[in-house]
Amino acid sequence: MSKNEVKNEKITSRRKARDYTYQLIFSFLFSGEKDEMLWQKISEDKHILDDDLDYISTTFDKMAANIDEIKSIIAKFAIGYQLDRIYKPDLAVLILAVCEMKYVDEVPDEVAISEAVSIVKKYSTAKSGPFVNGILASVYKELN
Repeated sequence: MSKNEVKNEKITSRRKARDYTYQLIFSFLFSGEKDEMLWQKISEDKHILDDDLDYISTTFDKMAANIDEIKSIIAKFAIGYQLDRIYKPDLAVLILAVCEMKYVDEVPDEVAISEAVSIVKKYSTAKSGPFVNGILASVYKELN
């Protein structure tokens, strides 16, 4: 395998891992716990590298341990929106990105924002991209 193929495999695996983490967080918003059936599916995915399984597990655990703080950060910048009124796909991606920005050192803030916007374009409405980007830009300014 060439260097470029290895690099592309790692990028693809991380994107898929981030997508799975998003799905776990989305489920968490409804149940308040880790979706064990989804986690089993993720664990069995042959296209996810071991490092990315660690990323998923660590990021989810950090999110669950710090959910109140993460939500308060989002609420601070979601001016005119109460958290319980934010579309759940948008809220899940905001939680993921803020968690990465604040608690996952290996993910640069710019990558967390960019990937969040990509995810929300996949799972949400046309208006969600600018909404999510705006909130995360404000979070970025405060954290840096």
